[in-house]
Amino acid sequence: MTRSLGLVFAVSWLAAGGIAAAQSNYPEKPIRLVVGFPPGSTLDIAARLLGQKIGDAVGKPLVVENVVGVAGGIAADRVAKAPPDGHTLALAANAQLVINPSLYKVPYDPVNDFAPISQVYVSPGLLVIHTSVPAKNLSELVALAKARPGELTFASGGGGSSPHIAAELMKSMTGLDIRHIPYKGVTAAMSDLLAGRVTMTFAPISIVLPAVREGKLRALAVTSLKRSSAMPEVPTIDESGVPGFEATLWAGLVAPAGTPATIVRKLHAETVKLLAQRDLRAKFAELGMEVIGNSPDEFAAVIKSELPKWAKLIRESGIKAD
Repeated sequence: MTRSLGLVFAVSWLAAGGIAAAQSNYPEKPIRLVVGFPPGSTLDIAARLLGQKIGDAVGKPLVVENVVGVAGGIAADRVAKAPPDGHTLALAANAQLVINPSLYKVPYDPVNDFAPISQVYVSPGLLVIHTSVPAKNLSELVALAKARPGELTFASGGGGSSPHIAAELMKSMTGLDIRHIPYKGVTAAMSDLLAGRVTMTFAPISIVLPAVREGKLRALAVTSLKRSSAMPEVPTIDESGVPGFEATLWAGLVAPAGTPATIVRKLHAETVKLLAQRDLRAKFAELGMEVIGNSPDEFAAVIKSELPKWAKLIRESGIKAD
């Protein structure tokens, strides 16, 4: 009996030692950074900018893998089910973590299936209108929409997309009656907006900024609670008469749940250190992104707090995914 217990203890001690050694030698092979959107997308560009620096910092290649489908849901599920050894990560957007669970029957739990590492960036959306619309600011647009209920339209890249969600939040907070015109992707939506066939859209700053600078679209307000460094002259929706309005795009690094705390801490420390670098911050700023670099606990709190917010909006507005 004593001998058996001793053998069990020895095996357990060796196993624990092996795990500890593996953690101290992390990473032992290339790291996969899974992105749920196609190459060239804003999230993909951010993943490649940060991923290269993480790979250099930890001494192993970091390979970005694009896994597209179900608004990033397939990618999120793949990471949730990956071995929790720190060699498979995701740069996950808020759509995947706090919006999709209310739009789709996702096979993952955004709270329990991931180990948050750090939010990487937040990107305010920009409310833009065609220059033919007789409104110079948000108050004038609201007045126009109330005077012409059901006539003004907003474009989105499809049902359940970020521009759709932002517009529905605006409708719920102001009581506006504006019609949704969904498109199969942002490109088609932008084409009709630039041609004046739709009234407005909410879009990432990086996408619409060139048209605003060229005078083809008019920027009315940003969707974050503070002004964007990319367009500091443009007020927020909050300060333009809709208190508390916030509908941003953000993304953060996550690992599968069960990833050892030592590995999470290492990845967090490297990520925060890299996000403080001036050159990386400048590149993110060019994309209309502001870096965050919060702690795993703070990131987890964001996920938990935003899930009910978007679930309530989706339920009450009857939003459906395409």
